[in-house]
Amino acid sequence: MGEIVLIRHGETTWSASGQHTSVTDLDLTEHGAAQAKALKPLLAGRRFAAVWSSPRKRALVTADLAGLDVDAVIPDLAEWAYGDYEGRTGDEIAAEDPHWSLWTDGGKGPAGERPEQVAARLDRALAEAEPLLVQGDVAFVAHGHSLRVAAARWLGRPPRDGRDFTIDTASVGALGYEHGGHAVTLWNLTAPAVAPPE
Repeated sequence: MGEIVLIRHGETTWSASGQHTSVTDLDLTEHGAAQAKALKPLLAGRRFAAVWSSPRKRALVTADLAGLDVDAVIPDLAEWAYGDYEGRTGDEIAAEDPHWSLWTDGGKGPAGERPEQVAARLDRALAEAEPLLVQGDVAFVAHGHSLRVAAARWLGRPPRDGRDFTIDTASVGALGYEHGGHAVTLWNLTAPAVAPPE
């Protein structure tokens, strides 16, 4: 039985600065491109039945640089929509709204997504991927918060429990099975050879 392989995109200028990035379609930094290329050996032993990517170019480029051929662009894999907090850092948000939490409050304003909305679309992606696991692995090339929600939902936990799963840029995780039940089988694996720029 295969696994759902969660691949977070490489570094962008906003991920490096801690700015919330959802709909803003940023390129990878030079370091992010190196990170994405360094994913190749981490993925080399896997047989993919399908490779699915978020529509954002940072995910699509990461897949390409990691040596993966994207079979489908899946809108449900897009990052959590932060609404009015797009482009803002956690410190900036805390100074303005110290009690806000993405995990419980969702994105800010009418363009922000509620936790249950994000959970519903990740549930769809997981449900569509699971039957393919008899053929091999299914890759989700996507984003930090959306992949964390995917992990929580795979375990049957509410979307807010995604806060318990930290995830670095250009990292690999896997959702699989143990004793017939859903399990997280790998988490936040990165290529140590790629040092951040000084």
